[in-house]
Amino acid sequence: MAEAINIHTPFRVTERSTTAVHSELSVLIRDCIAQSRSAQKKMYDIYAPAAYGVIKRYLYKDENLAQEILNDSFYKVLTKLDQYTFQGAFEGWIRRIVINTITDHLRKNIKDDQPHKEVQPEDAFVHSDSLEKITHKELLSVIQTIPDTQRTVFNLFVFENYSHKEIGEILGINENNSRWHLNDARKRLKEKLNYILK
Repeated sequence: MAEAINIHTPFRVTERSTTAVHSELSVLIRDCIAQSRSAQKKMYDIYAPAAYGVIKRYLYKDENLAQEILNDSFYKVLTKLDQYTFQGAFEGWIRRIVINTITDHLRKNIKDDQPHKEVQPEDAFVHSDSLEKITHKELLSVIQTIPDTQRTVFNLFVFENYSHKEIGEILGINENNSRWHLNDARKRLKEKLNYILK
């Protein structure tokens, strides 16, 4: 039986008391800033798996590049820890760094060559019931079959909850073209999911 999929799986570690986690996190961050190798390794061990999962949605087929971006992301995390203000979840702060690192790389290869035309964003809506019938690995595999630009826009819009305006600014593309790429990604995904599930 296929594993049910929640495409909005939170970027977090195990749930525990907020006070205990906050206290332990404060100590861990302090020790990392003090250049404790064991603390830095502990932070990597705790947060790298979730970060890597995010990276693989964008770079599923390129293991070497995914690992390079993971390493770059954690270098930034460890060198910018003094900028974390404890306002908002630490996991969210790390995730933003990871997404910025990914998009910094992908921006070089993004093409904005589609016509600037109005599209209906729900033209090719992929119903969540379809997603629940395939495994997470199968979904990743399907997402990876769509072109780089469409895949990147789809990931940013669906998984990261960015608006088309924000996506346009991040990737250096026209806002309406972001809508076009999302719609095209949905059409391609719908066709592939229908083929898999028929």
